[in-house]
Amino acid sequence: MDLEKLLSDRLATAFAAVAGGPVDPLVRRSPRADFQSDAPLALARRLGRPPRDIAAAVLEHAVLDDVCVSAEVSGPGFLNLTIADRTLADLVAGLAADARLGVPLAAAPQTVVVDYSAPNVAKEMHVGHLRSTVIGDAAVRLLDWLGHRVVRVNHLGDWGTPFGMLIAHLADLGEAEAAHELSMGDLDGFYRAARVKFDADEAFRERSRLRVVALQGGDERTLRLWRLLVEQSERYFLTVYDLLDVTLSEDDFRGESAYNDLLPGIVDDLDRLGLLVSSGGADCVFPPGFTGRHGEALPLIVRKSDGGYGYPATDLAALRQRSGELGATRLLYVVGLPQRQHFAMVFAVAQAAGWLCPPVRAEHLGFGSILGADGRMLRSRTGESVKLVGLLEEAVARATDLARSRNPELDAEAAAEIGRAVGIGAVKYADLSTDRRKDYVLDWERMLSLDGNTAPYLQYAYARIRSVFRRAGTEARRDAPIVLAQPAERALTVELLGFGAVVTEVERSLDFHQLAGYLHRLATAFNAFYERCPVLRAPDGLRESRLLLAELTARTLRQGLHLLGIRTLERM
Repeated sequence: MDLEKLLSDRLATAFAAVAGGPVDPLVRRSPRADFQSDAPLALARRLGRPPRDIAAAVLEHAVLDDVCVSAEVSGPGFLNLTIADRTLADLVAGLAADARLGVPLAAAPQTVVVDYSAPNVAKEMHVGHLRSTVIGDAAVRLLDWLGHRVVRVNHLGDWGTPFGMLIAHLADLGEAEAAHELSMGDLDGFYRAARVKFDADEAFRERSRLRVVALQGGDERTLRLWRLLVEQSERYFLTVYDLLDVTLSEDDFRGESAYNDLLPGIVDDLDRLGLLVSSGGADCVFPPGFTGRHGEALPLIVRKSDGGYGYPATDLAALRQRSGELGATRLLYVVGLPQRQHFAMVFAVAQAAGWLCPPVRAEHLGFGSILGADGRMLRSRTGESVKLVGLLEEAVARATDLARSRNPELDAEAAAEIGRAVGIGAVKYADLSTDRRKDYVLDWERMLSLDGNTAPYLQYAYARIRSVFRRAGTEARRDAPIVLAQPAERALTVELLGFGAVVTEVERSLDFHQLAGYLHRLATAFNAFYERCPVLRAPDGLRESRLLLAELTARTLRQGLHLLGIRTLERM
């Protein structure tokens, strides 16, 4: 059982008896004991009693003798709880027998749609796509492991007026030449060439406008050229996802074009519901509570004055399709924080229209930016966005060089395997170990360090454990009695028992820095245990116990890192 939940359940009954109603015990880890409850301080004003008196009364009602070796009032009114060694040993023995490490499947599985990555057709993925892809993939992995039905949606930008320009350029080149050029992966070069012609050539601009009309009208040749653009772009995107080691596949692509036929119905329904307002020739909805700089009401433009549809209409159509046709009850949008207001307005309009009602809920998982060493948005030397492939290849190259410098005996294949796992893992972990709402600085030296809160530190801890078992020549006995002879063993056990509580919280919040922080604490506790508690040289009973603690640590690290999308290595 989850140790934190066990204590919370026991204390909740006692707090309810003292307060006369439900109270969250606010149990958390403490540097002064194993756990601490802050609830007496929060209750003091409500009950009009000193917090120390409340804490003492709670202890009188609490049934803790079979769990805690010590439960006492501390400071201004904290409850400090120290767990009995026997309790720790029994609980960790339960973990050893559980393939899921104490983390149960969701009691009420949901259908969850995760909208993430979302590159644009005929444009290369840049560093701005990294966070959405990495955070979204972690969400997919976690929710899938917990037993939810997860639907990945890669919402490609594959429709709109720029495609007239791109299709006209493709037609000028010829399908065979264009396919060859696109297959080389230089999507940005193709796009730039089309843009140069569009800006300089009035005849080309006119052909581009006619291609937009033909595309929207369903002209077969124009659609064929458009599909060529989409297919070649998708092939390129899949190579990036393979390098980044994420779970997105060709089955997950769903472009804006997929919703095109639904857009007139969105406008008609909003009009029928009395939500549509004509403003400046455009069809808009003014959701309450959204105002501009000068207090004016802000519109969500559903259909533009030229009759075209923008992102809001497409997002509304997608939301309705996901909650209706797919039956999803949790909709996750992994998109940068600058789009916060856009999604808030889309969700507000969807609620007003009755398309977003309980139990369906939509969440914008916003995130900050990746910065360079100068504290500004990360850019290439020429001032352009850094290409994602280039960044990932640099990470792998740096990690491979480090692996070779640490172990010159590595053959090329082993060095490449370590380099890829460590380099890509370092990039992902730097992102996921940061509160997603904050910006972070891309610092290669820190990211690839074997010390500190980094992926290589965690990967090395796992590899170190596997080396113990290679030397031992055996695996741990899952039924071995747990013996807590040293403080470092006890500290490691307490950390191992915290995995379930962290996963449960991250399922709710999708704040993956909490899981990363937990894994770092676990690896740190193991390294202290490893230094202070000999494993292979310990007497038989203690040796079996320590091997089991080491194996549980390895299993937890491997599972936790897998949820973050980071590979573990048997050797480093």
